[in-house]
Amino acid sequence: MGINYKESGVDIEKGDLFVERISKMVKSTYDKRVVSGIGGFCALYALDEDRYLASSTDGVGTKIKLAIELGLHHTIGIDLVAMCVNDLICSGARPLFFLDYFASSKLDLAVSESVIEGIVEGCKLSGMALIGGETAEMPGMYQLGDYDLAGFSVGEVKKSEIVNGLTLESGDTLVAIASSGFHSNGFSLIRKILEQKNCPDDLKKECLTPTKIYVKTILNLISTQKEKIKGIANITGSGFLNIPRINDQFDFHVGQMSNRVSFIDKICKLSGLSDLELHRTFNMGVGMVVATNDPTAIINHLKSLGEKASIIGHVTKGSGQLLFNGENL
Repeated sequence: MGINYKESGVDIEKGDLFVERISKMVKSTYDKRVVSGIGGFCALYALDEDRYLASSTDGVGTKIKLAIELGLHHTIGIDLVAMCVNDLICSGARPLFFLDYFASSKLDLAVSESVIEGIVEGCKLSGMALIGGETAEMPGMYQLGDYDLAGFSVGEVKKSEIVNGLTLESGDTLVAIASSGFHSNGFSLIRKILEQKNCPDDLKKECLTPTKIYVKTILNLISTQKEKIKGIANITGSGFLNIPRINDQFDFHVGQMSNRVSFIDKICKLSGLSDLELHRTFNMGVGMVVATNDPTAIINHLKSLGEKASIIGHVTKGSGQLLFNGENL
């Protein structure tokens, strides 16, 4: 029997229920400038007549525990930035600035400096400024040697250039852009697999491969192919279940991504989980999904930018269902 996500300590259904239960409470704070908020890839706030501010926040999760175990902290900072900005750009927003939060039991200068170096690198790759942050020492809250991170990114997008899935049509195609690895999701399960299967450090280090930052790729794609782009999804926590967030008035029919990095397949095989369970937990080699009416042009352009891309599905009129190889995910 496979090792599933819930048994590793993460209950996706309860997390979804939490968001549903707090939604009304959160919306009570909105004013007329709030365009989208809880539930989307990023929140939009009307800045003026022509522009929206876009914002997103995220963390790195228990991938940090693996970094601590291996003593490798630089890539975690890149992960932090990537997990925020990859949500931000789904709206077509250009990142402007970033803030970080670093908490530990006792500040270790070498570790914290390595993490910040990664955050700086991620910000440079995203073309945005690291303008502030908070460092907190909380003995008693964390075990000695542990730390946690949160990030906050803000960008802007012209109202005329927003990508929001509203132009999606039945028959549009889903193009997947390859990931660099698992990115920074599913690591409570990944760590359990690595531990129970007594995996070597080389495989553990591969799993620490930082989340790919798609800012330059997506903004270039939007600037050159805007009329062919119907929606964009970041394949983050809950894997392929992020795809219907493009527009829940349609059903999304998907299959498996080809040419993914090999260590994803190694971990998936060790897990013993079904394809359905794997695709609702991990990104399975997919970093971003672009809905388009011209997949050939989009794939060719992505490949010219050095990205691996392929068709993984199509769209039909429906109610936000995701079907993986014909089965409801």
